[in-house]
Amino acid sequence: MDRRHFLHLATATALSAAAGCRSGPGAGAQAEIPFFDPTGRLDFDELWRTLGERYCYFGQKATDWEHVRAVYRPQAASATTLDGFKEIIRRTMNELYDAHTSIHWTPDGGWRPPWLDLRAEPHGLAARVLDVRDGSAAAQGGVEPGTVILELDGSPVGELAQEHLPQCLTRPDPAAEAWAYNVTLSGRRNRPRRLTIGTNGGSRELTLALMEQTSDHDEPGVRHERLDGGIGYIRIASFAEMEVIELFDDALEALRDSPGLIIDVRRNGGGDTAVSVPIMGRFITEPKLYAYMRRREGEGLSHRWREEVEPRGPFTYEAPVVVVTDFWSASLAEGFPMGMSGLGRGRVVGRPMMQLGAGVWSFRLDLTGVTGQYSAEPVYDIEDRPRDDFRPHVVTGAGEDILEAGLRELMAMMT
Repeated sequence: MDRRHFLHLATATALSAAAGCRSGPGAGAQAEIPFFDPTGRLDFDELWRTLGERYCYFGQKATDWEHVRAVYRPQAASATTLDGFKEIIRRTMNELYDAHTSIHWTPDGGWRPPWLDLRAEPHGLAARVLDVRDGSAAAQGGVEPGTVILELDGSPVGELAQEHLPQCLTRPDPAAEAWAYNVTLSGRRNRPRRLTIGTNGGSRELTLALMEQTSDHDEPGVRHERLDGGIGYIRIASFAEMEVIELFDDALEALRDSPGLIIDVRRNGGGDTAVSVPIMGRFITEPKLYAYMRRREGEGLSHRWREEVEPRGPFTYEAPVVVVTDFWSASLAEGFPMGMSGLGRGRVVGRPMMQLGAGVWSFRLDLTGVTGQYSAEPVYDIEDRPRDDFRPHVVTGAGEDILEAGLRELMAMMT
């Protein structure tokens, strides 16, 4: 039995003993995990080594990964509880300021990941709002693009952002600063947000209602309708479930005679290519390239490989198509518009998307069972340009009606 296996068994034995020895009031509640000295250190090393070998964006980051180990490894080794260890892992991954790279854990009262319902940019010690998610707590509270947020819960936004600013950078990076400000504005889980916003000649306060789930949480995966002039409209809320393929097929069947089609992937957080690729297959008559991919290989990236779409379905929809997006079109909901564009089967209209440019791999740390994900396989369009650089063909203004802009573009394509 090697040392790591012994420690794993010892931890499991201690957990069982801790759970079994509880008595009196509260008996049966989950026991706090006891940490042996090597536990956090070994699992930290596993994570640090895995990301060091497989994370795909070190070439674009200002992160000093060796310094990350020097700073956080002693903290991981000194953790005495599972939650304490998870917080160290969260901070470690925060050093990469990448929304696709994170631990699967946000405790009650812990800081949410960035871009819950706002996208903002640093504005001195304040933040200036660029986008607001439709139907969110921020939208319902009256926050609009251009709003300047001075304080969160009575503290200057810029001061709070320092807590989230990566500490192991080789140089200042505006992307890291923007990340820190946007983590701050997402606030704490299960806590309302009290904002102080700037006004002409002063300021005022507003409180954002507690909405951990967005207003479209219970939205069906796919819905459709006919708009004026018989134009088809299909809303795809997520690419995460295989049933979306069949639902999309049903919607397309109902709209097969429409003179043009709007596909709406706003507020779509992504999902699986096994769902999005068959949908793209309904718009082509022969196999076509829609993207390239790479992965880490030594200090750089591997040679690219091709990703293709096969035609599918009882018929091919051949009328013009517009895909509408917003900032909360993320990950695969960025890859789908890019793919439709690359296939020559869709114009993209809307706001610049979240710029999550890679496929993710999952991890599970052996001793603690902590799980998470990281950016591993960067995606490129058919011209070999990174997905995170892809922009809509028609970029709408902040606060502009995106669907209306999409309809205008579609009408122009139909004439």
